[in-house]
Amino acid sequence: MVRIYETDKLLSEYLLFHYGTHKDVLPDGTAWPAGMHDALDFAVRTARVFPGDDAASGLDLGCAVGRSTFEMARSCRHVVGIDFSETFIQAATTLRDGGSLTYHRLEEAAVHTPLAAFAPAGIDRGRVDFRHGDAMDLPADLGLFDRVHAANLLCRLPHPQRLLDRLPSLLWPGGHLVLATPCTWLAGFTPPSEWPVPDTRTWLTQSLSASFELLDTREEPFLIRETARKFQWSLSWVTHWRRR
Repeated sequence: MVRIYETDKLLSEYLLFHYGTHKDVLPDGTAWPAGMHDALDFAVRTARVFPGDDAASGLDLGCAVGRSTFEMARSCRHVVGIDFSETFIQAATTLRDGGSLTYHRLEEAAVHTPLAAFAPAGIDRGRVDFRHGDAMDLPADLGLFDRVHAANLLCRLPHPQRLLDRLPSLLWPGGHLVLATPCTWLAGFTPPSEWPVPDTRTWLTQSLSASFELLDTREEPFLIRETARKFQWSLSWVTHWRRR
């Protein structure tokens, strides 16, 4: 798989994406469009798609630096976050253990602003466990969960169908699944032979409907800041399913 997620540049971008305050991402002094403000806190919003009641266990696949995993722990007594990036998992574990992480927000060229990331307040960090792993080749003894979350992961996997085929065996009957994808299929991550046919929506529906009931769909924007003047604004298709 692509190793760009082991770089300091991507680690800083994702720490800002997950833990930066609104002013960290969109500093005062610029009339930022409303759509950019609406795209903040994506990792919080997707975790809130689950029902509001408490659950015993949760699994966050492609958890990156861990914000959605922490948010799931607000209503799950134990949550496992798994990511293929060892750098991301090390960062998330540091925050889970009560530490902070200094990172650098790139302004331009060699100009940076130092910032610090902390685990979100009001969460029992003892509920959270981070592990390095491959979403296409999860351990056979990983177990069953009440909730599974995978945000912006599918279109970054070389063989995404492997994950879809595994999902039914990860959830208890009645369990909830939240998938989010911006459908940005790129040959650098996923070979074209593995791209959805005829499109992502049809592929997901055909792959999951036998084992899952589709409860809801929504569009959720997200914003990744690269420099002071360059941002990625994207729209993720979020689906909420219940295990039959």
